[in-house]
Amino acid sequence: MNKVIYLKKRPEGKPQLSDFEIKEDQKPECGDGELLLETLYVSVDPYLRGRMRDEKSYIEPFKLDQPLESAVVAKVTESKNDDFNSGDYVMGMLQWKQIQTHSGKGLRKVDKDLAPLSAYLGVLGMTGLTAYFGLLDIGEPKEGETVLVSGAAGAVGSIVGQIAKIKGCKAIGIAGSDEKINLITEKFGFDSGINYSETDNMTAAIGNHAPDGVDVYFDNVGSYTLDAAMNNINRFGRVINCGAISLYNETEQPTGPRLETTIVKKSIKMQGFIVRNYEDRFEEGVQQLGKWLKEGKLKHEETIVDDFDQIPQAFIDLFDGKNKGKMVVKA
Repeated sequence: MNKVIYLKKRPEGKPQLSDFEIKEDQKPECGDGELLLETLYVSVDPYLRGRMRDEKSYIEPFKLDQPLESAVVAKVTESKNDDFNSGDYVMGMLQWKQIQTHSGKGLRKVDKDLAPLSAYLGVLGMTGLTAYFGLLDIGEPKEGETVLVSGAAGAVGSIVGQIAKIKGCKAIGIAGSDEKINLITEKFGFDSGINYSETDNMTAAIGNHAPDGVDVYFDNVGSYTLDAAMNNINRFGRVINCGAISLYNETEQPTGPRLETTIVKKSIKMQGFIVRNYEDRFEEGVQQLGKWLKEGKLKHEETIVDDFDQIPQAFIDLFDGKNKGKMVVKA
């Protein structure tokens, strides 16, 4: 039998296990031109929460009573496709199924000898590419500048800080525990960190860590953290809106300070993006990230959860900050 994870109902607020359903289907058979894939590693990411809403966005929402999907590393166990061989390892957007067939379109081969397979869902995957293109293309960091990163111990944030250091910047991270602050400063090389769970005045805390102001803010959180960063932004500063995990489970439209006057007075560039905007440059990003990884300039952290059945719980745990680095499920 073949286990498949379906979206049973749309979450209200924070997702619950009852929003998902694990069913058993018949194992599929490989048809002409197809591949038979065995799921090895599954990526769970905060942006998937948006796809659980029935609303128009940059990507189609999940359908009820249909399998969910995300980035997956799989092994080709049978191939009737000339572009792939049995035994190849591939990565792509795949359904949450233990075994599935696929046309091969959109899949790319990955090399287990270059890096651990799970790394292709993190530092060499979408999260690494998100950090790379977001910081370098939108943030345009210059040597000697100060880069502030929220969600700094997460999959994207931890890589952003390291790239900032590679580019000669001062890197300050915001995370939710002393353990995570130690992680980003000791392993990832951030210059300092702010534990938001023990900070009453984030504006003042950022000011203490960045007395000369913030030149680039890479935002994974949104809300009050964005407000505090804007209170410390320098003239001609750049704000990269990558995510807003603090708001993903809100059931009403939040309100906050109006940022327009700050943006105008200080000539701030603020830009949101999704990594698919850079799809035609993915190979460039993977090659550079892989080079830095091989040279020891880039380190990565993973939280690997065992068992295919644990995918929904691992996803839910993201919203409680239980991951350090990339959250991956080993199927």
